[in-house]
Amino acid sequence: MQDLPSVLIAGVLLGGIYGLVALGLNLIFGVVRTVNFAQGELVMLSMYGTYWLYTRLGLNPYLAVPPIAVALFLLGLLLQRFVLQPLQDEPMMQIFATFGLLMLLQNLVLGVTGGVSMGIDWPAARQVLLIAGVRVSLVRVVALAALTAITIGLHLFLRDTMPGKAVRAVIQDKLAARAMGINVERAYLLTFGVGAALAGVAGALLTPIFTLSPAIGGNFILAAFAVVVLGGLGSVWGAYLGGLIVGIVETFAGYYIDPALRQAIWFLIFIAVLIVRPSGLLGQVGAEEVGFREQH
Repeated sequence: MQDLPSVLIAGVLLGGIYGLVALGLNLIFGVVRTVNFAQGELVMLSMYGTYWLYTRLGLNPYLAVPPIAVALFLLGLLLQRFVLQPLQDEPMMQIFATFGLLMLLQNLVLGVTGGVSMGIDWPAARQVLLIAGVRVSLVRVVALAALTAITIGLHLFLRDTMPGKAVRAVIQDKLAARAMGINVERAYLLTFGVGAALAGVAGALLTPIFTLSPAIGGNFILAAFAVVVLGGLGSVWGAYLGGLIVGIVETFAGYYIDPALRQAIWFLIFIAVLIVRPSGLLGQVGAEEVGFREQH
């Protein structure tokens, strides 16, 4: 039991990574009502962009967050406008389109890089902090702090701003929102752009932690789906809570049971939540069906 604090802290920090990736995915599902399979590839693109800015321009990865987020925001606008919006009356086709984007982006990067693994040797990535007597990586603490700040900021944006209230109205009832004069398509554009920008922030912050490869997005997206389902579909705080739970469960399972089973354990939880409470811990009951019910 003397290792419990270190395992718990490691789990929370891992959960911060998962939550950071899942936040944009959850936001997109909550509004646009499509599962974005390409979210992991958006994270991957931002990681390569951060790598390029660091190696070619010497830009600190944390200072790369604003330009990467802006670039991903613009890419998200383009994807929503020209790929998903023409298919907005065909939700299943939208899902297939995002899977096609996954394959396209992954193979584009594979062709450009030749599949060679890359990484940055950033001195700050080797710094550690002492928390409750446990040595932890500084960059992982920053990722958790960023997740907390972004979650609070996104919550306040959705609650207190007019664009945020418009987005909430679209979440609750698209047809009623349109009848009240809200531009639903603009809300979709804004949401997908912000969701992609959050993937950009996640990628920039995670670049010092991971070795880059064209397939690295797949390492995040499965856990992100588990986070979204567990925390609650379309719930900002659900993504935060779900990320921490998945990270802690994976770490405890890997340490106390078997490292080979650590992901299998949270997949079992993922399946159990789907069966018992499909809306997740903090999601609105029935939210997981809205995207399909609107078509009837």
